Amino acid sequence: MRKNNLEGNIKTSRRSLRTLGSEVLVLVTAAFVYSMAFPGFMIPEGLGFIALFALIPVFAVIRHTSWKHVWWMGFLFGFVFFLFFTYWLKSFHALAIVLIPVIKAFEMMLCFVALKAADSFFKRFGYIVQAIIWIAYAYLSESWFAGFSYGNIAYAFYKYAPFIQIADIAGIWGVGFIAILPQPFLGRYLSDWVSGRSGRFASYILKNIAFVVIYAVLLLSTLIYGFAKVSEWKNKEPDRIWDVVAVQHNHDSWEGGYFTYLHNFNNLRRYTLEALSKTDPDLVIWSETAFIPSVAWHTNYSTEGSGYEVTADLVNQFVSFGENLGVPLLTGNPEGVIADESLPPILEDGSTNRVDYNTVILFDDGHIVETYRKQHLVPFTEYFPYEEELPWLYNLLLANDYNWWLQGDTPVVFESDGVKFSTPICFEDNFGYLSGEFVASGADVIVNMSNDNWSKKVSAELQHAAMGAFRSVETRKATIRGTNSGITCMITPEGTMHDRMEPFAMGWHLYHVPVYTHDSNPDTFYVNHIDLFAHIAVYSSYVLIALGALMKIAAVIRGRGKKD
Repeated sequence: MRKNNLEGNIKTSRRSLRTLGSEVLVLVTAAFVYSMAFPGFMIPEGLGFIALFALIPVFAVIRHTSWKHVWWMGFLFGFVFFLFFTYWLKSFHALAIVLIPVIKAFEMMLCFVALKAADSFFKRFGYIVQAIIWIAYAYLSESWFAGFSYGNIAYAFYKYAPFIQIADIAGIWGVGFIAILPQPFLGRYLSDWVSGRSGRFASYILKNIAFVVIYAVLLLSTLIYGFAKVSEWKNKEPDRIWDVVAVQHNHDSWEGGYFTYLHNFNNLRRYTLEALSKTDPDLVIWSETAFIPSVAWHTNYSTEGSGYEVTADLVNQFVSFGENLGVPLLTGNPEGVIADESLPPILEDGSTNRVDYNTVILFDDGHIVETYRKQHLVPFTEYFPYEEELPWLYNLLLANDYNWWLQGDTPVVFESDGVKFSTPICFEDNFGYLSGEFVASGADVIVNMSNDNWSKKVSAELQHAAMGAFRSVETRKATIRGTNSGITCMITPEGTMHDRMEPFAMGWHLYHVPVYTHDSNPDTFYVNHIDLFAHIAVYSSYVLIALGALMKIAAVIRGRGKKD
């Protein structure tokens, strides 16, 4: 008898190992396939339609596996996906290619547990709850300190203009919900079919015909609205055309020092003057931190005798160039300010009494007209607020040459030649709420200033630009991207990229930017209700999971009562 039991346990163990092995293989494969929906090392532009089905086997595994294993499977899927998806982080730092996938893996681990709970608690319509949870996860994963919006399913569809037009109502959350909703539904069937618990697919569809019809109507309405909006905005007359020259100087982000700054300035100056000799623009834009020595610091404070005369001289050259340019210049330039007002700019030990903001300045008439300070800093590389709580990590980051900026707090709206615009800096156009706040504050054009040169990968730059396309749809404002090395382009209000400059090459391009003012084009629903649908998904998830848990507990209590 004992021998038979032992043999049975061994067979069960082997089946369990085979099942786990199969589930791991499915998750790893799904993570790789899902990554191909976005621009990447395999498919430079990405194949967005893959995102419509790549997660079906993931939901099947979540349903099929046990509570004992679902948490580490979530970690595995998140780690593998982001390892493939953000492969270019290795060009930034060896620490980043490990740190970011690990952080995202922990987020996905929590998401898998919540998805498993939804499937367990709601026997009938758990797949709808799972879709809501997926959107809540996507929002929460970009909303905390280490928030990172790359990998959101909606961004896979940046090239499918009719599909993404509902972003002017529901943001990327509406687009993502339409894309994800059928996948847990189909994943449930796939899991039950593999387990032998499900019959014919046609029967499953008929049993859930109400959901199928509602989703079909939702998808059809999305596409009808999308095609109508694409047609409307392609034929809509702008209030004016704003001629902007973007200069791309293709500087290696890791090179610094006076001679590098001078070399970059000479290239920027040369291509700017070349552009002005052939065109008559309303504005010239350079990229994020295109000119490094702080114009504000050297024009406001004397550094004579401090050893900073060479950078002060370079700032003087910049000021002279700007004074004689004949057109406003918009550029990324760090803003140095006094750290301690009670002390002089240069301390007795020769160090500077200075702190810095990552800023954009509008230089005209020989001086800085307006400055925007970056509000949403890049976690770990631009700021880390947990020095006291995590001193070991803080010191590790400092040891790896990371330096911190101060954080701005105002959605500045610039004005030049009657055009009102705002300048999300690099990473900031990843977040819809920021561009929404800029437009709500009066901006009629979005000017993104970026430096992705460090990635050394066109696909990384395109992932970034794809997110920027959604900012134009959400706000119905044109975007002009002024970058160091790509993707420099213009994005029209239906989300289409135009006149992309060659990445990782120096040059310039004149863009005829359509301006749609608030007077003729009122703010979109999204701008008036920023991330409303994401908030609904988050709070609905909390309520539904809590309700499901209470229902589960009540069912267990009733079951025990019947036994007694």
